[in-house]
Amino acid sequence: MVLGNKAYSARAIRNHLRRRRGIRAVIPQPADQAAHPKRLGSRGGRPPVFDRGTCKQRTTVASCINKLKRWHGPVTRYDETSTVYFAAVFIRSAR
Repeated sequence: MVLGNKAYSARAIRNHLRRRRGIRAVIPQPADQAAHPKRLGSRGGRPPVFDRGTCKQRTTVASCINKLKRWHGPVTRYDETSTVYFAAVFIRSAR
């Protein structure tokens, strides 16, 4: 399963994942892409499958990683040994 944001919701990306790799994509569809098949009516086809719960988990993980990126502790490198450095990153990510 591939989790992505709306920037990767193109039909070509979904087809590549599904046909060539056998991977299910959980990517929300932008409003403009969702409106186009509706205008076509029955010729518009089915909308792509979307699992809201899985997408919510992806958002939670992404926000935690972004908080870790914004933390300036690892950037300043006050910790001289790698053990202390990785312990600090681990503690921060656990918070």
